[in-house]
Amino acid sequence: QVQLVESGGGLVQPGRSLRLSCAASGSIFTIYTMNWYRQAPGKQRELVAGIDTGGNTNYADSVKGRFTISRDNAKNTVYLQMNSLKPEDTAVYYCNAKVYSIGAGVADYWGQGTQVAVSS
Repeated sequence: QVQLVESGGGLVQPGRSLRLSCAASGSIFTIYTMNWYRQAPGKQRELVAGIDTGGNTNYADSVKGRFTISRDNAKNTVYLQMNSLKPEDTAVYYCNAKVYSIGAGVADYWGQGTQVAVSS
């Protein structure tokens, strides 16, 4: 069994920064891609940023230049540094990872989500 636990969300004023973290734990053999998704009220869940095992990253156009995804493989943790936050970044942010775990093989796992609210 693999668990993903996010942290770092909160209420912040426009223009400020937040850093989200997501730690994976359990019977992990390898973590492949790690992603951040978000879902705003009344909208579909969307991919915000992703990072593969080689450190290659991809971003949604709406966050390019403002958000940075990174990972610490030794800690099985992925981060999302969010700068210059805008009200439209308000959403629940979810961590997602493709994991090869002992006993379960390769599967996608999701965290429980962390709320980010950007408001003055």
